[in-house]
Amino acid sequence: MKRRTLGQTGLEVSPIGLGAVSLGGDYGAVDETAGIAAVHRAFELGINFFDASPYYGSTRAETVLGRALRDLPRDEYVLATKAGRYGVDDFDFTPERLRRSLDESLARLQVDRLDLFLLHDVEFGDLDFIFRESLPVMRELRSTAKVGAIGITGLPLAIFERALAAQVDLDVVLSYCHATLFDQSLTSLAPTLEQSGVGVVNASAAAMGLLSSHGPPAWHPADRELRESCEAAASHCTNHGVELAELALSYTVTLPGPVTTLFSTASAEVVERNVRAATTPPDPELLAGVQRLLEPVRDRTWPQGLPANAHSPSN
Repeated sequence: MKRRTLGQTGLEVSPIGLGAVSLGGDYGAVDETAGIAAVHRAFELGINFFDASPYYGSTRAETVLGRALRDLPRDEYVLATKAGRYGVDDFDFTPERLRRSLDESLARLQVDRLDLFLLHDVEFGDLDFIFRESLPVMRELRSTAKVGAIGITGLPLAIFERALAAQVDLDVVLSYCHATLFDQSLTSLAPTLEQSGVGVVNASAAAMGLLSSHGPPAWHPADRELRESCEAAASHCTNHGVELAELALSYTVTLPGPVTTLFSTASAEVVERNVRAATTPPDPELLAGVQRLLEPVRDRTWPQGLPANAHSPSN
């Protein structure tokens, strides 16, 4: 795969990357050997960007990914992980915890440095505190040999708008579920981020399972109308012999703005199918039919995090 430069970090990443959430078992039971094989297959097919978090599988995702990456040449892949979120309701963005979290993650991943270190789901924290206290320590860590670039992740796009308005020093933002078949709102914000020198990583073209034949996990926060619209789209694709998740990825990688899009799986076969989808243009007729079914829920999302963090600076 061709490489793309991530913002001003100097990192060259593949158009799609492999997220480790599935390696942690958050989307179902995982065989570790199969998960490691999926990572290796991704690397063989040209994927060089891998993303994890201690939150995924209560640190298991980092551990399994580390076991997979130890067999790969360190200078040929880009590695990201996160800090600040450690459980469903366990958030800690204090400087002391972030420093400790970095060393813990490095040990689990079996590496001595990260290419990208991200604050995880900052919408659940006090953004003023994060901008004032958490990000300065991230910048401090960036000045060491342990971290190459830093950033923040989250669902509400307003958190990135507020970061821009506050002129905080960021290298990268990671957004998810806003560059999909039913929600392309990230594409409106991406140019502003790029102009500010911030690289944009996108995740979950399948909207955490909504855009798939098997459907989302029980904990998915989408409302009933959105679920039903995605179910109709999945049935439409199935009737045409196509997996909706693959169509979703094939479409998302054509959207302007994001430098790379993360997907997650613990299956080498799914890796192969996703690479094929990402390098094959979507069928225009099938795509049009799916978009018609999803039109009633265009740009639909769901609330997440502290209510105060859902509003842009102008509101």
